Amino acid sequence: MTDIKIAIMGAGGRMGRTLTRVVHDAENCVVVGGIEPEGSEFIGQDIGELAGIGKLDVVISSDALELFTKTDVVLDFTVPSASVFFAELAAQLRITHVIGSTGFSEEQDAQIEAAAVHATIIKSGNMSLGINLLMAMVKKTAAALGEDFDIEVVEMHHRNKIDAPSGTALMLGQAAADGREIDLTERSIRSRDGITGVRPVGDIGFATLRGGTVIGEHSVIFAGHDERIELTHKANDRSMFANGALKAAIWGATGGDEDISKVVSRGPGLFTMFDVLGIEDI
Repeated sequence: MTDIKIAIMGAGGRMGRTLTRVVHDAENCVVVGGIEPEGSEFIGQDIGELAGIGKLDVVISSDALELFTKTDVVLDFTVPSASVFFAELAAQLRITHVIGSTGFSEEQDAQIEAAAVHATIIKSGNMSLGINLLMAMVKKTAAALGEDFDIEVVEMHHRNKIDAPSGTALMLGQAAADGREIDLTERSIRSRDGITGVRPVGDIGFATLRGGTVIGEHSVIFAGHDERIELTHKANDRSMFANGALKAAIWGATGGDEDISKVVSRGPGLFTMFDVLGIEDI
């Protein structure tokens, strides 16, 4: 029986430690290494001890290329610039790259797409089953309701989150825009301050809240005349994102075969959690 060899990018962070625990507990999966940037205090530390699960004799390093040569899958919840670099390495070595990072520019997205010509890349701003189901519902609801229903996306995260709106909020906004068949880049409102005037009909608004230790809360509000529809998802633990990422890792590394004892890559391409979960893009 062959274990799926998985490497954790950003292994010293909160999400990296959660990923380490989830992968370690999974059947037929093994943590083979972790990466932190040069100068990190976590370099040289045992990845298991750092994650609170005991010594694994796997040391965190900054040498991604060396680690990738002995890896089947890379789990990456870091920052866009690092994710682009990791995607290029994954393309060179023809391995699976699962990306949960958010805040990509159009140029960086294009670089990820180029890497997916040679690597299996699964990229999503949110890996949870609930959020991906919510996206499908948002798209269908937006398509069913006319422009007399205003759409607002409201999200809240912990004080340390560095990008806004969140990647998940943008995904939900895009789902609403797709349902309405409009261009989100031209029809979104990212901030309001001062005398803003009347709300433009048909635009999609975003509200961003930051504070405390909130893991992630997202609501899409459809506000009409005398009625309001709210679709909401609340995350209570980071492990749900890690579990989704692990599901994506197995899906990519086994070609979607239910027998995870066989490591046979799905092949190159850029995929989403809709592909992994088998959710129709309605």
